[in-house]
Amino acid sequence: MTRPLPDRVVAAARAAGFDVTLRAHTTPMTPDELTDSLAQADAVLPTLGDLYSAGVFAAVPAPRARMLANFGVGYNHIDVAAARAAGITVTNTPGAVTDATADIAMTLMLMSTRRAAEGERLVRAGAWQGWHPTQMLGLHLSGKTLGIVGMGRIGRAIARRAQAGFGMRIVYLNRSEVADTGVPAERMADLAGLMAASDVVVVAVPGGDGTRHLIDAAALASLRPHAHLVNIARGDVVDEAALIDALEGRRIGGAGLDVYEHEPVVPERLRALDNVVLLPHLGTAALEVREAMGLMAVDNLGAFFAGEAPPNAV
Repeated sequence: MTRPLPDRVVAAARAAGFDVTLRAHTTPMTPDELTDSLAQADAVLPTLGDLYSAGVFAAVPAPRARMLANFGVGYNHIDVAAARAAGITVTNTPGAVTDATADIAMTLMLMSTRRAAEGERLVRAGAWQGWHPTQMLGLHLSGKTLGIVGMGRIGRAIARRAQAGFGMRIVYLNRSEVADTGVPAERMADLAGLMAASDVVVVAVPGGDGTRHLIDAAALASLRPHAHLVNIARGDVVDEAALIDALEGRRIGGAGLDVYEHEPVVPERLRALDNVVLLPHLGTAALEVREAMGLMAVDNLGAFFAGEAPPNAV
C-alpha cells in the first residue's frame, strides 16, 4: 500500500490473507520506489501521483507484481497499455467515489457563484463593515443552466442534485448519447455550444491524453462574462494558464477548482485571485468514502488472486 489508508482497509487486506507492507509517506512514490514495488511485491495498491509510466515498466523487465489495484477512479497516472504488456492487471474503484465527488461539485458551484470563500476571507480579515443591500452580489443558481462536460456516473449525480435541488436546466457534452441521464437533459453538439449556453459549467470527464486541455482558451472564450467554471475531474483537463488569464481579465464570473494541472503546485497567480475558489482535492475526503474505495480495491485484489476476473478491471 503506497500511502497511509484507513485502518479498516488495512485490516480487510490482512483478513483476506495478504501480507501487507505499508508505506508511511503521504507523498507520491519516487522512481526507485516505483520500480522496487514492481520487483518486490505480488501486487501494489497505488493511488494518484504514483506515476507508473512506460519507463517504470521498462525498467523492470520481469516484474514480480501481477496487479496494480488503484485506489481511486482516475488512473491516468498509470500507463495501462504498458502494464498490460508487462502482464500486469490494473483495476480502479468506480462507484465508491460518485456521490462524494458530486457533492464537492455542488459545494464549488455554490462557493464560486455566491462568493463564499471571498466573503469568509473578508470576515476573517476583520474588514467586514456590516450588511448592506449591494454587498458582494453573486449569481443565484436556481433556474440557471448547468453545463456538464462528461455525463458518466459523476456527471449524472451532479445533474440530479442540480435539477432536484435548484431546478437547473441541464445540458451536457458526451461522446455518445446517454440513454438515461436520470433527469431531463439536452445533449449539446459541441463544446463551444455548451459553454455559451451555460451559466455554470462543471468538468467531469476522465483524465488522460484524450482530454488534456479540453477546456482551453477558445472554450473559455465561449463562456459568458457572468458564467462560472468548476473542475472536479483532473487538473490538466483545464488549461490552467488560459483559465488564469480569463480570471485575471474578469472575462468570466469565476471558477471553483478541486484539482490542478501540476498538483500539488498551485500557481501564485491563481492563489492571488479573489474570483476563484481553491480546494485541496477534497472530492472523496470523507472517511466512509475512503473506506469504501479501499475495500473495493481489496475486493479487486481478492478476486484476482482467487483466479477470478476482478470486478473493476480497466
